[in-house]
Amino acid sequence: MRFTLKTDDLAKGLSDAEGDAARSVTSAMREATEGLKGDLRADVVDAGLGQRLANTWRGKTYPEGGVSLEAASFVWSKAPNIVDAFDRGVTIKSSRGFWLAIPTPAAGLKGLSATGGMKRITPGGWERRTGMRLRFVYRRGRPSLLVADNARLSKKGLARPNIGRTRAGAQFTRLKGRSTVVVFILVPQVTLQKRLDIASAARRWADRVPGLLASHWR
Repeated sequence: MRFTLKTDDLAKGLSDAEGDAARSVTSAMREATEGLKGDLRADVVDAGLGQRLANTWRGKTYPEGGVSLEAASFVWSKAPNIVDAFDRGVTIKSSRGFWLAIPTPAAGLKGLSATGGMKRITPGGWERRTGMRLRFVYRRGRPSLLVADNARLSKKGLARPNIGRTRAGAQFTRLKGRSTVVVFILVPQVTLQKRLDIASAARRWADRVPGLLASHWR
């Protein structure tokens, strides 16, 4: 019995084998990308940090189109500073050496910038948005406060001016429901406990890659 192997047949065989290997590597890396991204999102939610922060995790597999023996996985967060803070556990201080202003639910989420745009809530942005002034309340041995006087809470729990308008359009102060509302809590620093372990999740999926390659090999 004789077998004849031509050079063209050998080249085709090698090309087919390389194509199969490239498809296996690319498929394995795509599964690893989605798996790691999913685990990191789940870790954020399990740590009590919310779905919004969890959804900042993104993943891509390269090449994005086609296959390659050198396919690679890239997973990253669109909120790297926040994620890193909870991954390491850090102490946050004011960059100017003053207080850190922690907003209460009565503050809301957004403030008004000096140019009129919406931005992350700050004491100044809150004052511009509401037209109200904040008053500093010093408390020895306890966090100090920024409060709004003659205020009321809306149905959404936000601090609002306690004023009304006459039919002629003139403003007047309401007597009913007025109170002093705590809008910001002032602290010298905040320590964030370590609540994430990104490196462990990355190692778990790196260790799974050989098994993924085997499972995707045809």
